[in-house]
Amino acid sequence: MTTGPAAGAERTIELIGGFESTFQPAHDVDVAESTDHVAQRDLDLTLLRLCGLERTRYPIRWHRIERAPGDYDWDDTDRAMEALRDHGIRPIVDLVHHTSHPAWLEGGVADPRFGPAYLAYVTAVAERYPWIEEHTLFNEPFSTLFLCGHEAIWPPYGRGMASFVEVLRNVLPVIGEAARRYRDLLERPRHVHVDACERHTGESPEGERYAAYANDRRFFVLDALLGTIDGIAERPFLRELAAAGGADLLDLEPCPVDVVGLDYYAHCQWHFDADGGRAPSPCPPALSDVIAEYAARYARPVMLSETNIRGHATDRVSWFKYTLEQCEAAVAAGVEMDGYCWFPFIDSCDWDSLLFHCDRNVDPVGVFTIDAERRRHPTSMSVAYGAVGHGATSAAIPAYRLQQPVAGWLEGYLPQMSHWTWREPHARDVPTSEPGTARFEPLSIRDVA
Repeated sequence: MTTGPAAGAERTIELIGGFESTFQPAHDVDVAESTDHVAQRDLDLTLLRLCGLERTRYPIRWHRIERAPGDYDWDDTDRAMEALRDHGIRPIVDLVHHTSHPAWLEGGVADPRFGPAYLAYVTAVAERYPWIEEHTLFNEPFSTLFLCGHEAIWPPYGRGMASFVEVLRNVLPVIGEAARRYRDLLERPRHVHVDACERHTGESPEGERYAAYANDRRFFVLDALLGTIDGIAERPFLRELAAAGGADLLDLEPCPVDVVGLDYYAHCQWHFDADGGRAPSPCPPALSDVIAEYAARYARPVMLSETNIRGHATDRVSWFKYTLEQCEAAVAAGVEMDGYCWFPFIDSCDWDSLLFHCDRNVDPVGVFTIDAERRRHPTSMSVAYGAVGHGATSAAIPAYRLQQPVAGWLEGYLPQMSHWTWREPHARDVPTSEPGTARFEPLSIRDVA
């Protein structure tokens, strides 16, 4: 396990910005609106450039473009793309971010109209913006479809394997078709496939069996899109998928993928035992080892396409230091990394309920923080991020002693940070009293019933 700074860590990794925009169909609002990014786009892009960045993950908001079937309104998207060009920022456009599809698709990702509508939309995007080179055609397909079709967290609130197979069948083939179509439509398309970055652990026979099942499941979507599934005898999730009627999903037509984006959060790593599972794991594997595993499996450049931690600004600095240091260690071990994206650049909203509620609650996850009036404020995280954006490495990032509740969440990571010299947090970055609000709790659903 890699724990300390790596030889060759002087090599810098490009920072990539990121802007959240997930649509909440039940409330007809998206996160780019509730954070005021749409209204303050020029300011946010100016801040991004001041931090030294020239590349960002950026949403194209299908739910606002196609409010009625076949009727496209490009006005705000045109303004957004022009603003990116004016600021000298190259976008990796995000065409569908979680539930960011038109509200008239009443069945969501299970709606039979989804596939034809999606293909018409992505084709229209390519034809209108042929200068854009990098695309994430469907953000986190495994995680999104699992929460929509297996865990009943997002619309259409399906539960169990049969429902999961239904949404997989409705979405995966059209993602592949979109990727192949972009090869014909665009001169230099670059498909940045993005999904959760996981590796699970287990103890006890029951825990080890479920960890093996979850570790097989995490690879399924990309294996299927690439057409690399050649057997299921040793793959417990694939055996269950086939038994549930999903055998056709194991033989999809391959599609091109140029970069494997890895979305890594502490809560992605589960540890299973006889009593069930828990996250964050008390014994997480080193991120650098997990990155190397994905890079070896897919033989493509990888990107840390999302990460953050929900907590005080100094907690975010320490998580930034850890994840960037681990990326540097992966590079030193020979992994080709295409960049590092802290996501999102400004605080988000309403992820305290996984977007079930629309309370405009500010989630403390950004490089820049926002207040109740949606004013942007720099913090110690902004300073550390800007230093790296201008060429510093993880060694220049301070290690601030973790505050509760983050200290409890990340206890299992402390052995990997044992070589750090810890500092006490700045008083300006730590509230004088414990916030005690839902926004500082682990991600969960509140009052879903």
